[in-house]
Amino acid sequence: MLSAKNLFQEILDNDESFRLFCSIAAGGESQGGWENGRIAALAPESQRALVPKIARHGADEDKHGRIFNALLKRRGLQPVEVPHETDYTMLLEQHGIGLAHEQLKRDESLTEQDIITYLAHSRVTEQRASEQMALLLRHFADHPELGRAVKMISNDEDNHLSYCHEELLRLARSGHGRTIQRILRECALTEIRVYRDVSLAVMDHMGRILGWPRTKAAVLAAGIRGIYAYERLVGWRRMVSLAPPERPDALGGPPVPAPEYA
Repeated sequence: MLSAKNLFQEILDNDESFRLFCSIAAGGESQGGWENGRIAALAPESQRALVPKIARHGADEDKHGRIFNALLKRRGLQPVEVPHETDYTMLLEQHGIGLAHEQLKRDESLTEQDIITYLAHSRVTEQRASEQMALLLRHFADHPELGRAVKMISNDEDNHLSYCHEELLRLARSGHGRTIQRILRECALTEIRVYRDVSLAVMDHMGRILGWPRTKAAVLAAGIRGIYAYERLVGWRRMVSLAPPERPDALGGPPVPAPEYA
């Protein structure tokens, strides 16, 4: 039976596909950690109160990258170079989503508009991350190899999403509502397209590693395109709504350490 659980179990059971999966995940998380670190360092004076939360967001992302690398190490595996077409975070930047690395590498203070762009981008991408980790949590919370990592990362992603809702609502109340909605919509429509392309690329690589027959690969590709069609029609709206978070001040405390093996 072709299900999300069976598909991921197949990837997990093969060292080469697991190696690619963890390498892609670790690379994206590490990049997110660097971006948040630079944003915290360059935040404008008007948003200095946000700096500890931005810094914690970055620390969490760094921790996730270490966890995925630790999972590889436990199997005696080394990370592989992430194929360009599977690099979700880099492709989002190339499509103009979020703050460009060129800007973040300069020692120039960001503007309040930049902080809004960062939070809106994060609200969209953290929605995706939260949903993906919820799926893994549902199927692998008790897995002896992945369980602890999945629980921790899923909890962190939910915290990040709550933080984005809370801070964007605060900025909306201060008069930025229309700007926030415009940026959220632009980010969401671009993200779903990039996510489709990255998903197709990842499945193509996995299919070659695992020797999937053409029929299976075609069914999976059709499913990915079907999800995109739904998201392009109505699904993107879940990424742009703002509501009071279920976890107020979710990033108000210190980062939670990674599991011992990481």
